[in-house]
Amino acid sequence: MDQQTFIHEYARERKNTNSLKWDALEERFGDADLLPLWVADMEFATPKAVTDALTKRIAHGIFGYSGVDKEYFNTYLGWQARHENTPFKEEWLQFSTGVVQAIYDLVDCFTEKGEAVMIQRPVYYPFSNAIKDKQRKLINSPLKNIEGHYEMDLADFEAKVVAEKVKLFILCSPHNPVGRVWREEELAAVLTICQKHGVLVIADEIHSDFMMPGQTFTSAISVNEGAFLDHLIVLNAPSKTFNLASLLNSHIWIPNEALRKQYRAYAKVNRQTESSLIGQVAAQAAYANGDEWLATLIDVIYHNYQYIKTNLEAAVPSVKVGELQGTYLLWIDLSQALNGRTTKEVVQDQAKLAVDFGDWFAHDTKDFIRFNLATTPANIKQAVDQLIAALK
Repeated sequence: MDQQTFIHEYARERKNTNSLKWDALEERFGDADLLPLWVADMEFATPKAVTDALTKRIAHGIFGYSGVDKEYFNTYLGWQARHENTPFKEEWLQFSTGVVQAIYDLVDCFTEKGEAVMIQRPVYYPFSNAIKDKQRKLINSPLKNIEGHYEMDLADFEAKVVAEKVKLFILCSPHNPVGRVWREEELAAVLTICQKHGVLVIADEIHSDFMMPGQTFTSAISVNEGAFLDHLIVLNAPSKTFNLASLLNSHIWIPNEALRKQYRAYAKVNRQTESSLIGQVAAQAAYANGDEWLATLIDVIYHNYQYIKTNLEAAVPSVKVGELQGTYLLWIDLSQALNGRTTKEVVQDQAKLAVDFGDWFAHDTKDFIRFNLATTPANIKQAVDQLIAALK
C-alpha cells in the first residue's frame, strides 16, 4: 500500500470523539485552540482486519467472563517471527490493562517503600510518577547528549547502583522521548551491571515495532542469547503499534519462575480483574493481519520526520531536530532558538501547538519538545509552518 492510499483509507477526524488528545486541550493546556501533537496515539484507524474481527465478535452480543483464546500466543509468536524474532515463551505471559499500570504494579511488587529505583532521564514521565507515587526513592542516571545523539553513562549508572543500593531499574527500549534504538552491546553492558549487583530490570519495549529504515530492534530478552532472563521483566503491548490503547490489553513477560510466582501472589491480592476480551480479539487480528498496515504507517512516520528535519532546520538553523531511530516520537531542541522566551511562550502561546514539553521528562530539558509523528502530513506541515513563524 502506498502512503496516499493509506492516508485516504485510514486517516480520521478525531475532534468531538472524546479523544484525550483533541478534546481535552482546554483541561490539559488551558487552550482548546491548539493543534495537538502530544499524547502518543494516532490519527489513523486500526487495520481493517481488526475492525472486522471486532464487528464479528460484537455481533455475538455477549461479553461475559472470558478466557484467553488458545491461539492468541501462537498468533503473537508469528508476528514476532516476522518482525522482531524475540523468543518469548507462553508460560512467561501475564496480562495487564496497560504498560503504565504494569509498571506501577511491578514497582509495588518487587520493591519496598523507600527503596531505590533507577531511571535514565530524559525519559517517559510515568516512570517517575510510579516511583514517587509508590513512595520509592527515585535515582536518575542521566543519558549523555552528544550533539543530539544520546548514550548511556555506564560509569555513572554503576556508581549510583552501588551508592544508592538500587533494587530496580526501568529501561526504556526503544527510548521515549529521545528516539534511540539501543544496540545489543549497549543493552548487554547495562544488563551486566544490573546482574552483577542484583538489580531487577523492567524493560518497557512498547515501541519495539516502530523501527525506522536501517534500524533493528533487539529485545532485552534476546541479549547475549538470553543471558539476563533471571533478572528481567519485559513489557509490551499492541496498543502503540495498532492504536488500541483504550482496549486495555498489554503483556508482562516474566521468564524467571520465582519472579512469576511472586508476581502472581501479588496480583492475587492487588489485581483481581478480568483480562480484556475485546482487547485480545483486536490484538490477535492485528498480529495476524497488520503487517502491510504497519509497514505503510512507518513510511508515513518517516516521511513526517524527514519533512520536519529538512524544513525546520533549514528555516531556523539553530533548532536541532533529534535523531529518530525508533518510536514515532521526535525530540526537538529549541534551546538556541528561543531568544530569551520560554518554550511555552513560543510553542503553545505563539505557534498554537500542544506538545509534550521537555521539562516533563527531565528538569534540564525544559527547552526541548516532543512531537508526535503518527499523524497526517497535513498536520505536520501546519505544525512546522506555525512553529517556524513563532520562532522567527
